[in-house]
Amino acid sequence: MSERGKKSLIVVSSEDAGARLDVFLAARPELDLSRAQAQRLIAQGLVFVNDQGAKASLKLAAQDQVTVSIPPPEPLEVRPQEMPLNVVYEDEHLLVVDKPAGLVVHPAPGHREGTLVNALLAHCGSELARIGPLLRSGIVHRLDKDTSGLLVVAKSAAAYQQLVRAMKAREVQRVYLCLAHGSIKGEVATVDAPIGRHHHHRKKMAVVPGGRSARTHIRVLERFHDYTYLEVTLETGRTHQIRVHLAFIGHPVVGDQVYGRLRETLKLKRQFLHAARLSFLHPITGEGLNFQSDLPSDLTETLEQIRADCNKKFQHV
Repeated sequence: MSERGKKSLIVVSSEDAGARLDVFLAARPELDLSRAQAQRLIAQGLVFVNDQGAKASLKLAAQDQVTVSIPPPEPLEVRPQEMPLNVVYEDEHLLVVDKPAGLVVHPAPGHREGTLVNALLAHCGSELARIGPLLRSGIVHRLDKDTSGLLVVAKSAAAYQQLVRAMKAREVQRVYLCLAHGSIKGEVATVDAPIGRHHHHRKKMAVVPGGRSARTHIRVLERFHDYTYLEVTLETGRTHQIRVHLAFIGHPVVGDQVYGRLRETLKLKRQFLHAARLSFLHPITGEGLNFQSDLPSDLTETLEQIRADCNKKFQHV
């Protein structure tokens, strides 16, 4: 991804020759732009082709040099906000929270309040805002809005740096509980497929050639007629990784409105995905830390409904 506020120079390959300028820019994963955003940059005079201004409709030729200047984002003022926060562990260096489904982790334009970061600033103090990059506020890894479960937050710069290092070294174990559509073959499996920005839908991720390496380990916990209950362990941590990988192998997460099936028969208002276990070495003391979060009531009720339906079908066979 290109850093905002810096220039990017891209040389058009023979494969991209003939593409419209705006379409070409939107397809570049390192820029992370939608087509509309690319068109705005072009209209603002921030895109040049061979050092000349250009229109969005310009057809590119091989070896054209495209220069893109992406302005830095407008600073977001994030204020502390008193909100319920389920803290399962805390010391002077870090805390572990159990995030409910429906809670957004990071503020964004149009969504500046009611996020986990707002709650953390109220709980820990405004100095947390200076831990890690802008708007991270000590958060080392994220969970999607509609994914529940465990998440670790650093309260000091030293803890943040060490936890980030541990994440990159794959020394942090993250285990999820998940319900997938269909019957997955075998009792264990590994999905090893690179993930990047979707070529046409910029807000979605996908398995794409040249994407970032991604590995997901799957273990079957329980089988039903139309579903499989899974334990999923992340080896890497790409955006939407579990959801993308399960959809890629033809078994999308139940309730996933982005990568899942259009019609759901279960009365579940969000994706069946829960970060159930989190294990790592304390970034300062080196002590082994292990945390577990029980399956939330909405997901438990869904499992009970499926089990009851399976029993009814079995009794009528």
